[in-house]
Amino acid sequence: MTGTRQPSRTPPTPSASSGPSASPGLSPASASSGPPASPTPSTWHEELRARGYRVTPQRQLVLEAVTKLGHATPEDICGEVQETARGVNISTVYRTLELLEQLGMVTHTHLGHGAPTYHLASEADHVHLVCRDCGQITEVSPDLVDGLVSTLDERLGFETDVQHLTIFGRCHTCRS
Repeated sequence: MTGTRQPSRTPPTPSASSGPSASPGLSPASASSGPPASPTPSTWHEELRARGYRVTPQRQLVLEAVTKLGHATPEDICGEVQETARGVNISTVYRTLELLEQLGMVTHTHLGHGAPTYHLASEADHVHLVCRDCGQITEVSPDLVDGLVSTLDERLGFETDVQHLTIFGRCHTCRS
């Protein structure tokens, strides 16, 4: 999976708000190896109920916001939720995200010094490349860092969690 995302409206932590597009020098993954189809509200209901949880309006709205925004901070998610339900506060969003992460429905990563960003756990694993100049976030396949992962394992016995891997640098545009 390869995609480019622009920073969110909440500086200074960049997070995604737009769909993927091709990046210079990186080829998109084939359709057969892409992420599974995004879960639908009906599958969310089934999964929550199967684990003994109710589908509350807040949980539904948080999942819808995470789906719509892609990589988003809790503040971004809260802003999106509050467009529909003004009474939902940030602590509700944090508690809901914590539960959804424990249930394996969402996952988080750190794309900077600010709040973590969340996305659906059903998205394929990917590594984040974050431009320090413009904040652009590019998602690339973990295959691109296989050499690093192997070296860390062979030399240090260190098992790498690439799902949380973020590499900072300068994007193609900012280097030009």
